[in-house]
Amino acid sequence: MNENNWSVIKFAQELLSSSGGANAITPQAISEAINRVLSIMPGKAEGLDRDFVIDELIRRSSVWVGNDSSIVDNVGHEPWFSPELKKDWRYWRRYREWQEVKLPSVAVEALDKTTDNVLSMLEDPKREGYWDRRGMVVGHVQSGKTGSYTGLICKAADAGYKIIIVLAGLHNNLRAQTQMRLDEGFLGYETSAVEGEGSRLIGVGRIDSSPDLRPQYVTNRSETGDFNTKFAKNLGVSPEQRPWLFVVKKNKTVLTRLLKWIQTHVAQSMSPDGDRPLVTHLPLLMIDDEADHASVDTGERVVDENDNPDLEHEPKAINSLIRQILHAFSRKAYVGYTATPFANIYIHEHGETNKEGPDLFPAAFITNISAPSSYVGPSRVFGLAAESGRVGALNLVRLVDDQCSEDGKQGWMPVGHKSSHSPLIDGRDAMPVSLVEAVHSFILACCVRALRGQGGEHMSMLIHVTRFNAVQQHVHRQVESYVHGLKQRMRRRTDFEGFLAEMRDLWERDFLATSHEIELQDSELGGHVGFSWPVIEELLVDVLEQIDVRMINGKAGDVLDYADSPTGLKVIAIGGDKLARGLTLEGLCTSYFLRASKMYDTLMQMGRWFGYRPGYLDLCRLYTTQDLVEWFEHIADAAEELRAEFDYMTDSRLTPREYGLKVKSHPVLLVTSPLKMRTATTLHLSFSGDLVETVSFYTSQEKLQANLDAFNSLCCRLGGSKAIPPQVRAGRKYNWNGLQWTSVGSHEVVEFLRSYQVHPDSRKVRSDLLANFVEQMSYSGELTSWTVVVLGGEGAPTPVGDGSVTLMTRADKAVDNAEKYSIGRLLSPKDEMLDLDESGWNAALEITRQRWRKDPGRSARKTPPDEPAGPVIRLVKGLGADNVAPQPQKGLLIISLLDPEAAGSSVPVVAFAISFPSSKSGKSVPYVTNSLWERQYGASE
Repeated sequence: MNENNWSVIKFAQELLSSSGGANAITPQAISEAINRVLSIMPGKAEGLDRDFVIDELIRRSSVWVGNDSSIVDNVGHEPWFSPELKKDWRYWRRYREWQEVKLPSVAVEALDKTTDNVLSMLEDPKREGYWDRRGMVVGHVQSGKTGSYTGLICKAADAGYKIIIVLAGLHNNLRAQTQMRLDEGFLGYETSAVEGEGSRLIGVGRIDSSPDLRPQYVTNRSETGDFNTKFAKNLGVSPEQRPWLFVVKKNKTVLTRLLKWIQTHVAQSMSPDGDRPLVTHLPLLMIDDEADHASVDTGERVVDENDNPDLEHEPKAINSLIRQILHAFSRKAYVGYTATPFANIYIHEHGETNKEGPDLFPAAFITNISAPSSYVGPSRVFGLAAESGRVGALNLVRLVDDQCSEDGKQGWMPVGHKSSHSPLIDGRDAMPVSLVEAVHSFILACCVRALRGQGGEHMSMLIHVTRFNAVQQHVHRQVESYVHGLKQRMRRRTDFEGFLAEMRDLWERDFLATSHEIELQDSELGGHVGFSWPVIEELLVDVLEQIDVRMINGKAGDVLDYADSPTGLKVIAIGGDKLARGLTLEGLCTSYFLRASKMYDTLMQMGRWFGYRPGYLDLCRLYTTQDLVEWFEHIADAAEELRAEFDYMTDSRLTPREYGLKVKSHPVLLVTSPLKMRTATTLHLSFSGDLVETVSFYTSQEKLQANLDAFNSLCCRLGGSKAIPPQVRAGRKYNWNGLQWTSVGSHEVVEFLRSYQVHPDSRKVRSDLLANFVEQMSYSGELTSWTVVVLGGEGAPTPVGDGSVTLMTRADKAVDNAEKYSIGRLLSPKDEMLDLDESGWNAALEITRQRWRKDPGRSARKTPPDEPAGPVIRLVKGLGADNVAPQPQKGLLIISLLDPEAAGSSVPVVAFAISFPSSKSGKSVPYVTNSLWERQYGASE
């Protein structure tokens, strides 16, 4: 891409920002700003793509960013930071200028604000004595985490932190990539394996290259660039010098080497009890990238592709070494970065040890950072759960079902394949039709991006189908051979008509309709197609020639050389499983994902598909299987629940320790734990303040009849019912169709739950567990008085007790599964208001509005809600609010009878939901996650 384009965008953006607000930014104002820039710098007109510059500035002007939220424990903290301190901060100033080239002004402002907030919660590096601050920053998946902590590093260096250690993943490729990013964003020059050679100015170094702004480096961007005693032994570290940067792997050998070097070459004192060398003259900032991976002492067993334990990856050893390095400094700050809100669940709060000091729990603060509106996260791709299924999803997912036989045991890529597997189709060395289409889709995306003026940008496709290097090599050979064949056929114009016909069909059948649909859904995200097929066809030969097929398997040499590709790299990358965790693929357009190993790792890998797709989101495609889509939906919903829990903790001014305790008992663990843990683990769960609803059901007549019997038995015991009364709230009338019973004893609910059989795929609903919880709570006077409701729908009437209720209709979401009937959600948002009086409703609405935050990573909504949110309704019921008395004794059980036709049955399907009020009792029930894993999710491959 012509550098003049980006320069003009940067300067025009500054002019537009100073002209006052996004509303003042019109196409005419943009055109005038460009003219002003060119009148001052006429040389920038050379090769300028004015249409591209205008489009980019229009897109940037519509971006908005939500607000961050933090939970903080300020015990022992001395406030020190104020924005005025920044006026002479040169590392930050040049980094900010560098970011302004690629980011909208509002995103740069948000980065400035976030990093100010995080820095302010650390200690003043000039503060004497002993201090220790440990925090965590939770972002959205692929939302710019590296850019965020690079900004923090720049400000920390300006403030006076002298030793900066970045823990960057488990493998050389990710460590080298992180080093390259920090070379660009912080050091300003290319690091070299040869001492004294790192001189080529890059990134921020081209903005301000003053010799006094050259931090020292100990690690470099080469394959062997990790911390090396031979390179480091001649280095002397003194407090007068510029800051020192270390970018290291989470590897036992490397961290042991680094600890020893700090103790022998940097420490100048001994600890007060004389048991270890101590660095007292240099304050430390440690950044832990992917803080949920390897730093946490989960005891997670990591194996190589032959199932041999990876001895270098010992979470216990790595956790111990990280803590020992921190313990070697008297003044230190640790900040973990993660996009997985459940990471903290797995942090064991070990007692402090003499050798290692405190655990890595983020005891000082946890910050939830919002994403800009240009960010595309799970809620945009997969939508959010609603009665009719998922709502708000963008039409970018294409389901794959031809990768293996129906039983998963044969075919191109069977679920449980071994490292000796050869990917064949009916004995032929070929790729499945879905993979061929995915490659075609990537080629089309490259063509359209070129026509949109983005031809010089990086474009990537990721193929992730196996964890075994040997099998990856077969796939790499197949894809490379296929792409090479296409290049030859198009170049020689022989036997190419079939390919062109397939491409044209994909263009007309998929791309035109999808781009139009996304533009209608969200004009910020869509890109106008407006090109005829002949124009696309003309570009095919050129685009194909630029496409490279590569393998990524954990070596630093695999880092895709985006920085060295000024014309934009076009690459199809075949990647492994844990090996490529965290590695960023620039301009990712197309992904082809099959379940390659333990589900959790594959899902986190899929996460790299989210992020920023400026001006080409409508061209992106995710080819994957139905089971992975369903699991990602579960994970997306679980993450949203924990963020809502976090909002409540923020508003209640609770501490990170209190959040950690709450999260450890959250029912979300029923979704996440079996993914993360192989061994049997006892969880202690509380359902207080939670909503559980059945969304997956058996289709067997016998089981459906047993559940209907349990329901009829409950109605019989409860006796006479009444119609559900309407409610008027804030001038709006709410009506329900159905029957209700009030003041029902907990024993009736417990008996119903114990006799109801839940399908295992209703992940958060274990009826025996719920029965135990209700029983436990009733012993302390809570959940003793229930409202039981049978909600009707639009279907035919069916007898219920002494009355009748209409059947509810819910479409079957289960794909090709005769043994399961699945729905989206059972309840409407209003249903939890059934037993809430007017004063409670008003209080819940008020709190919902106070708590509401604009965060595009979670919802595109820009105005406060006009109905109370479910979590707040449960909060007000259980804990009360201003002038509203708490009623923790009240529970709400809602039952619906679903039309059996959708389930292929003649027996109505009994579905239920329970809305639990919040509680201060702290009661929980034990639940053992066991090795059902092997049966439900397949062997470890």
